Amino acid sequence: MSWLWAIIVGFVLGLIARAILPGKQHQPLWLTTLFGIAGAVLGNAVATWIGVGETAGIDWTRHLLQLAGAVLIVGLGDMVYMSFRGKRTA
Repeated sequence: MSWLWAIIVGFVLGLIARAILPGKQHQPLWLTTLFGIAGAVLGNAVATWIGVGETAGIDWTRHLLQLAGAVLIVGLGDMVYMSFRGKRTA
């Protein structure tokens, strides 16, 4: 069941990250989901590293770090995806 939640959270974080980033992102939704999952993992790692991974109540800091990680990974991932596709105009 945890994999299902990881996919759902990754999909939602990826979509929110795409909405936050300016311009159009060109990666497909399945790749956005993978980038969202990677962003969530990165955000959890940073939250644990700074000591706010597990707190009483809602972990707002951890959730914001997950979103920031998703924005970072979706943004970088789109650039890498477009460079592999050969459509990057710099």
